[in-house]
Amino acid sequence: MGTKILTSSSQGFEIECKEIHDSWGRVNQLVRSLATKSKIERQQIRETYKAMYGEDITSFLERMCISSDQRNEAKIGSKVFAALSLWMVHPHERDAIVAKEALEQGDTNYRALVEIFVGRKSSHIMLIKQAYQSRFRRQLDQDIINLEPPHPLQKILVALAASHKAHQADVSQHIAKCDAKRLHEAGEGGSGASEEAVVLEILSKRSIPQMKLTLSSYKHIYGHEYTMKLKKGNSREFEDSLKTVIKCMCNPPNYYAKALYASIRGTTADRGALTRVMMSRADVDMDEIQGMFKKKYEMELRDAICESIPSGDYRDFLVALATKTTAS
Repeated sequence: MGTKILTSSSQGFEIECKEIHDSWGRVNQLVRSLATKSKIERQQIRETYKAMYGEDITSFLERMCISSDQRNEAKIGSKVFAALSLWMVHPHERDAIVAKEALEQGDTNYRALVEIFVGRKSSHIMLIKQAYQSRFRRQLDQDIINLEPPHPLQKILVALAASHKAHQADVSQHIAKCDAKRLHEAGEGGSGASEEAVVLEILSKRSIPQMKLTLSSYKHIYGHEYTMKLKKGNSREFEDSLKTVIKCMCNPPNYYAKALYASIRGTTADRGALTRVMMSRADVDMDEIQGMFKKKYEMELRDAICESIPSGDYRDFLVALATKTTAS
């Protein structure tokens, strides 16, 4: 076999890659090696591993997961391999996988989809759609449109998907004030159905930063949050769905702290929220989420995890993400 050539960007991780390759059966070694790495470091490790062994590190982790299942080890054991495999792919690849899993569930996991379409930049959404099509040979937007039965969050997601294609990069105070006025007038004078139509139209044409400015302008002009005056004629489902989206959009640390707490305590049907949120926010705003979690629940996030998750490699992985600073 010819010697693999390492790129300059991948040099320096050869020893770690060898330790990972030789760690079969020693999951704690994998957790220590990978959980604390930054996005760039993970990418470089993935490139180095592929250059050294001719195999994607995610394939190596998936084989370990299958082996764990075949040995009838505790389900929590294979869970850490699956989590590590997701951790090592590019964020847009991970989001594509999360989106597919959300859509495949019998009861569609709309929250996972909302977190993607609200919490990612338009350039990232484009990469997610490309990864989704490449991996699953399907169109993400079309799969959302085709969901049955219809759901208010489905309508909102379709609008958000359109917004990522159409919006301008810059935000406008003038547009924000005009949209705030339209929302107010629709709420005051129109039916619930007409207000819903206005909301969906605005969501489909504005970027997330522009929508945040609109909601801020609404509060400044009318003295209260927009969600406080949603038309009584709206279906309760649409109102609740819109509030979920707005909370995720306008106050991510609070939204994610609540999602983590509910998942840790087992009070939500969204059983994958803990792993999903920890991985998606670890490189973004985990410091802020930890601070909000402590403020709301008077305990550290890592302590809440240790109290509720059985000891082992999976818990160690989650704790490592919980204590990982956003800058690292």
